[in-house]
Amino acid sequence: MHATVNWSGRMSFAGTAESGFSLPLGADPAVGGDTDGFRPIELMLVGLAGCTAMDVISILRKKKLAVSAFEVRAEAERADEHPRVFTRIHLRYRVTGTGIDPAAVARAIELSETRYCPAQAMLRPAVPITSSFEIIDAG
Repeated sequence: MHATVNWSGRMSFAGTAESGFSLPLGADPAVGGDTDGFRPIELMLVGLAGCTAMDVISILRKKKLAVSAFEVRAEAERADEHPRVFTRIHLRYRVTGTGIDPAAVARAIELSETRYCPAQAMLRPAVPITSSFEIIDAG
């Protein structure tokens, strides 16, 4: 696996990965940026949320649950001093559908946390990660 980041001026960059996709990276004007892309630390949260979201929805679909909408929100606290690492992360799962079994959702989240999600496996030794979920009945 590889990724490349190319500078395009000031504090603007373009990141690409072997999948061929590209995304803009930028910084706040307070540090010389133009607010023209993701901040790299934001991408760590997006990556974590995306990793576990793919695991959980895959497991719920295999269980043939009638999920009509699904969201993972990653909320992080950061240290006040540099390097401003994450000090706490909370993952909020929102599952919308009809007849969704709470035990199945809890198990899918547990499997992502403990077995499948490499982002959680890498971050968990460095920062506490907690989770919660809610089920919204679409019926």
